[in-house]
Amino acid sequence: MTDPLASVLLAGLWTAFKDWFFSLGAQYGVDPVIFGSISVGAIPFFWLSVAWLVRNLRQGRSPFLPVVATSLCVLSAYIYLFIAGENLPYWVYALVVGLIGYSAYSTVQTVREKTTDAEPSDPQ
Repeated sequence: MTDPLASVLLAGLWTAFKDWFFSLGAQYGVDPVIFGSISVGAIPFFWLSVAWLVRNLRQGRSPFLPVVATSLCVLSAYIYLFIAGENLPYWVYALVVGLIGYSAYSTVQTVREKTTDAEPSDPQ
């Protein structure tokens, strides 16, 4: 059984967090719901483009279009942020650059793992 005081406290914290979060959108001209929808909506397309990239690499085909598609999926929400946002602090740009760098590194590691897992071993 939950303590009524704890649930009131958590409800108050949730309300305070939600109000703060949505005030950021108003302060910087970005709708957090649109940003979040773009971020979450891009996830299936990201994995489809990674699968396309892995398939092209395994078949010795050009990875150019799958890399572009994967990059656009990763960058889509941030493109919206930079277009719609007004007076964004410098730390936001630094955070986005860091996230993009980590995403690129993680994606490269995933693609390398997927392409080496499926390569047939050399029976010598």
